[in-house]
Amino acid sequence: MNLQVETMIIKEYRVVLPLTVEEYQVGQLWSVAEASKAETGGGEGVEVLKNEPFSGVPLLDGKYSTGQFTHKIYHLQSKVPALLKKIAPKGSLAIHEEAWNAYPYCRTILTNPDYMKDNFFVKIETIHLPDRGTTENAHNLPPDVLAKREVVHVDIANDNEFLNAADIKRETSPSLFVSQKTGRGHLQPNWKKTTEPIMCAYKLVTVHFRWFGLQTLVESFAHKQYPRLFSKFHREVFCWIDNWIELTMDDIRAIEEKAQRELDEARKTGQVRGMTA
Repeated sequence: MNLQVETMIIKEYRVVLPLTVEEYQVGQLWSVAEASKAETGGGEGVEVLKNEPFSGVPLLDGKYSTGQFTHKIYHLQSKVPALLKKIAPKGSLAIHEEAWNAYPYCRTILTNPDYMKDNFFVKIETIHLPDRGTTENAHNLPPDVLAKREVVHVDIANDNEFLNAADIKRETSPSLFVSQKTGRGHLQPNWKKTTEPIMCAYKLVTVHFRWFGLQTLVESFAHKQYPRLFSKFHREVFCWIDNWIELTMDDIRAIEEKAQRELDEARKTGQVRGMTA
């Protein structure tokens, strides 16, 4: 696939977290398994095709080349704009996600090979660094791409920035939550400047949708969804800390295997669940 930049919208979302980079590796994977269950049911949701080690794939200028590969299908009928549902054939709203997790770096590619083929992709590249979101070019972008990139700061303690009302729950609000096991929490307005430990997920998102008359609309829609998604998910990662802080990576792999079986069963039964567009 040719992932050229052309006139695509490129944004870098910086999500600062009161965690270490090592803690986040476990917390993120545990939360992905948990969040996937909340989005799956009634014929929709997450189908895991592969979850296995990989090697020999050069990432971030060859700095990383081994890690865990996953291939998932997201069945999304109720999670896309009504306009797309009207024009898209039945079955075309299945999004494939391939992810190469060479932590602390991860590359994720979303495609729609059954229908849009090379006319659609979303590329999400994430590097996790032990700083406060101040690294200017964490992805080593060349000058021409750097000039197109827009930086968006996501504050997980801010309820009023990117979230819908339905996304805000007391138990996953970092400004209210206090961890029983770590004492972290009650994140105040200046928390990003003072809290320890600290880290930042630098998420570079490139959206490409080639369809005459709809390209700008769909790319802009996607970039309105990503800060909401990143804010909601990372609020949950932190507020679920007492569930995962004592787990090892071996524990995580066992949880992922169990979650995969549960997702297969839930997708065949039950009701549509989770976030909608």
